[in-house]
Amino acid sequence: MLRFNDIVFGPIHSRRLGSSLGINLLPGDGKLCNFDCIYCECGWNRDGRTSRPVLPTADDVQNALESELKRLSASGTGVDSITFSGNGEPTLNPEFAEIVERVLKLRNIYIPLAKVSVFSNATMIGDAAIREALRKVDNPILKIDACSDRGVFAVNRPSVGYSLDEVVRNMKYFEGDFVLQTMFLRYGETDLTHSECLGKWMDLVREVRPREIMAYTIDRETPDKNLSKCTAAEIEKYVEPLRREGFNIQIRG
Repeated sequence: MLRFNDIVFGPIHSRRLGSSLGINLLPGDGKLCNFDCIYCECGWNRDGRTSRPVLPTADDVQNALESELKRLSASGTGVDSITFSGNGEPTLNPEFAEIVERVLKLRNIYIPLAKVSVFSNATMIGDAAIREALRKVDNPILKIDACSDRGVFAVNRPSVGYSLDEVVRNMKYFEGDFVLQTMFLRYGETDLTHSECLGKWMDLVREVRPREIMAYTIDRETPDKNLSKCTAAEIEKYVEPLRREGFNIQIRG
C-alpha cells in the first residue's frame, strides 16, 4: 500500500491536479484517519497503527515546505498544486488551520501561480476554524461517496458517529465554492452504480451545488480485494443528467 514517509513529498503527477507537491500532516510511519475506506490506497487503518503517532507541527511543515520550494525554484521544477493529502485525514492535525495560513504565505512567495488544495473527507467541517481554513484554500475537495448513512458505513467505514445530513448541512456554509469528490466503484447494493442510490446522490449534489465535481474510480491497489472499478464512459453515463443541468464535472477513469 502507498504511504508517505516525509512531510513534503513529490511533486508527483496527479490525474486530477497536475504536478502536485504533497503535504502529509499525519504520521510518517503509519496512518491516521477517521474513515477506513474500502478503497484507500494507504490500506486499512489497523495496518497503519503506530505505538506513538507523531504529527508534524506548524513549524515542521513550514520548514520542510520552504526548503523544498527553494530547491524546486532553483531547479526550475513546475508545481501546479500544493496538496494536503498523505496518510489519512489532514484536518485531524490539531494545527491544521495555522498550517494552512503558513502554506498560503509560502505559496505566495515562491510559486504564486500554484493552487493550494486539500483532500478531506468533510467530517470535520462542522468545526468553524477548520471550515474557515478550508475556505481560504483554492481547492477544498470534500468527499461524499454514498447517498445514505448506510452507504457511507459500507464504503467509508467511519470510526466515529457520522451523519450524511450533517455533512451536507455543513457543506452549505461553503456556498458552492468547493469541489465535491465522489468515488464510483462496484461493491454491493449501496454503491452509486445502482439507479436508486445514484438518483439520491444527484439530489445531494443539487442541494450543495459544488463549483466542480471530481467523479473518479479506483486507480491503485485497494485493501478490499472484492471491488470493481468503473470505466470513464460508465461514469460519464451516470453523471450525464447533472452535466446537462450545467454542473462542471471532471471524470477520471
